[in-house]
Amino acid sequence: MRKRTTLLMCLLLVAALGGILSFSQEPDDASPQAVFRIDVNMVLLNVAVMDNKGNYVTGLKPWDFEIFEDGNSQRMATFAEGSETPRPLNEFSRDAGQPRIVKPMRAMPSDRLQGNPRDNSAELVASLASGASVYILFDTSNYMYEGFVFAQDAIAEFIRSLDNPDRVALYSYSRDLSRIVPITDDRLQLLRGLRKTVAGDNAALYNALLLTVQDASRLPGRKMVVAFSNGPDNSSMVAPENVRELAQAEGIPIYVISTREAKNDPVSTAVFERISASTGGKAYFAKTWRQQQEAFTNIREDLAHLYTLSYYPQSTQNRGWREITVKLIGDHLEKYQVRTRTGYRPRTARAANSTAPITP
Repeated sequence: MRKRTTLLMCLLLVAALGGILSFSQEPDDASPQAVFRIDVNMVLLNVAVMDNKGNYVTGLKPWDFEIFEDGNSQRMATFAEGSETPRPLNEFSRDAGQPRIVKPMRAMPSDRLQGNPRDNSAELVASLASGASVYILFDTSNYMYEGFVFAQDAIAEFIRSLDNPDRVALYSYSRDLSRIVPITDDRLQLLRGLRKTVAGDNAALYNALLLTVQDASRLPGRKMVVAFSNGPDNSSMVAPENVRELAQAEGIPIYVISTREAKNDPVSTAVFERISASTGGKAYFAKTWRQQQEAFTNIREDLAHLYTLSYYPQSTQNRGWREITVKLIGDHLEKYQVRTRTGYRPRTARAANSTAPITP
């Protein structure tokens, strides 16, 4: 009798342990633990290659570049030069072409089309595969009172000078952001909108930049933001680092043209240089109308000679800052300088899938 009782208790114990083990191996669907997932999206890089005299190096091929993320080599997915449509690498032939040196233009071309209206929105959608989307952010605060008309003229020349595949949006800001003309390839509409801008009150540059970068991020392909500022920010509710981080995450270079002398505003100067350099853009300090025109010409030349590289990041658990380095391959290319964004902080799936607008 005692043996039967002992055997029965052992069987019950084994069954209980088996139930516990089997229960512990099943996923708990009701668990409140959140799953933190990183979206692995294509990373787009705008890359400028220049010699030590400031001339552009053109004619490079995909195999002339190597991309590193956090020190790990990445496999390039697509490649393009200038306004070309990005293509996969298997569509490029290994010819014996040599890189070419192109001196940037120092003045706006005078034979550009004054306007290029299109009524068919389908054509605009199709054109997104080539060219770039350029967002112009015009300072209409009270800082711009004296040089307002000259700034309008410089921006108008810049709009006229852009290549036909490029689309342009015209925004202005003072205390608030005004979306004067949404993204379009109609140059006449942009010029008419520019002439309607009027000077306002305080300047909330970083608020406006954040919202402009958010708008640009909704479009595919190459994007850039060109901010024309005449003074320091005195009304924003967001920090410039928020702008920098979003632009880096979305791969949108920011170019800043400031009409104040750098020595007169060292704080804003440092911020402008940090935002532009870290996103792959540049900062210009142009006091005169001629210097403003030269700055816009340099930006247009940059846009025309940038390489567009893309890759899918290797699987990684790094949820923080990811450093990007682009190198040129070959001894004959080591003498050239590469400019692109310095890295990015990936958005979580929860943030990336959110439809809520970013507001200052």
